[in-house]
Amino acid sequence: MPQMSPLNWWFLFIYFILLLLLFSIINYYIFLYSSPISKKNSFFKTSLNWKW
Repeated sequence: MPQMSPLNWWFLFIYFILLLLLFSIINYYIFLYSSPISKKNSFFKTSLNWKW
């Protein structure tokens, strides 16, 4: 059974590292996070709206 040369293992390692980086970058930018400033403003609007 033939064995892989060390250079092929190195290329395989680089390939999987690049796939991991690409997957991580895509997952990071696929979500739209709301900014904390808008959350803060909406919190103050609701908290100051007292109904006596």
